[in-house]
Amino acid sequence: MRILIISTLKRKVTSDETASRSQIIFKLAHGLAKKGHEVSLLGTKDSFIPQVTTIPIIEKGWVDLPAVENPFLREVATMVQLVRKIVEIQDRFDIIHNHLYPEFFPPVIENELKTSLITTVHTQATDYIDETLALFRKTKFISISKAHRSLFKKAPIYKVIYNGIDTDLFTYKEKKDNYLLWIGRLSKAKNSDGTFMDPKGVRWAIKLTQEIGSRLVLTGNVEDEDFYNRDVKPHLSDKIQWHGPVSAKQELKQTEIVSLMQKAKVFLMTVNWFEPFGLVMAEAMSCGTPIIGFDRGSVSELVVNGKTGFVIPSEKGIEGLKNALTKVGQIKPVDCRNHIVKNFSNETMVDNYEKTYLEILKNNAGTK
Repeated sequence: MRILIISTLKRKVTSDETASRSQIIFKLAHGLAKKGHEVSLLGTKDSFIPQVTTIPIIEKGWVDLPAVENPFLREVATMVQLVRKIVEIQDRFDIIHNHLYPEFFPPVIENELKTSLITTVHTQATDYIDETLALFRKTKFISISKAHRSLFKKAPIYKVIYNGIDTDLFTYKEKKDNYLLWIGRLSKAKNSDGTFMDPKGVRWAIKLTQEIGSRLVLTGNVEDEDFYNRDVKPHLSDKIQWHGPVSAKQELKQTEIVSLMQKAKVFLMTVNWFEPFGLVMAEAMSCGTPIIGFDRGSVSELVVNGKTGFVIPSEKGIEGLKNALTKVGQIKPVDCRNHIVKNFSNETMVDNYEKTYLEILKNNAGTK
């Protein structure tokens, strides 16, 4: 097949770019190319995927471009350029697969397309996203978990396809150190009272550790340094440590993240929002590290309760997390690894998308 992957313009797509959307685009495009498909990427000029042709729209991702007075206008302008390019080159491809941020922009041109458009929805399902996606009846929308799909009440979700991770990178380690690990994003969004929203739940991880006296390693990207300075930095000590630089971009190399996951006793998924997928859970379990997390979003789909970790009803809060920690010794690291290899590998993701492309093309041929 001739496949056009519509990339994010927010960031480049390379093997060392750690942002989750860029990772998924890289793994999918590379995996499809390795299977013999002719794959092109429409995105940033500095993107590079082996065996994939890059068709550039802008030199660099929005986050790496020089500052301008109105970044919103520049971002919208580049997306308009991108969708017009899709219309221009569509005849060169059998299928177009959209991963743009935001996802709902390319479907605006669905009536101008003769080539089928698939859109993977990576973002959280909200009422306004649901209302917007529901405007488009020709685009095939893909959710990344069943929990994610259940939140769309109006949008025509075609099917669920789970994300995949590189199990050859996130390799197994049975022996663990005695620390808890939390990796996530410190959001710049604020509540009405001026406090920072905490969708990834770093406050829960800190509070838990303070109450039980364990070691905790924190890392991630900090969208607003005030969040870090107010809610994280005052609690740092010899037991609670922030690993790596405080930056809006995750600066750690993937090999560093792998090492942290391999050695952790437990990975904490203390989310306050409905997680659409949660790559970090799959990555940690691939390393043989169990998950303890709140039952929000996809957590119960990725974690086998009692076998690869513990899924805690959110209303049980700290006490639920504490109780799970007392039982974590029951979890066999090899069960965590086997679960991910079987269900959430890159190969499985690529195969599922390939089958979906062929299914859509077959259905299209049958209607002609």
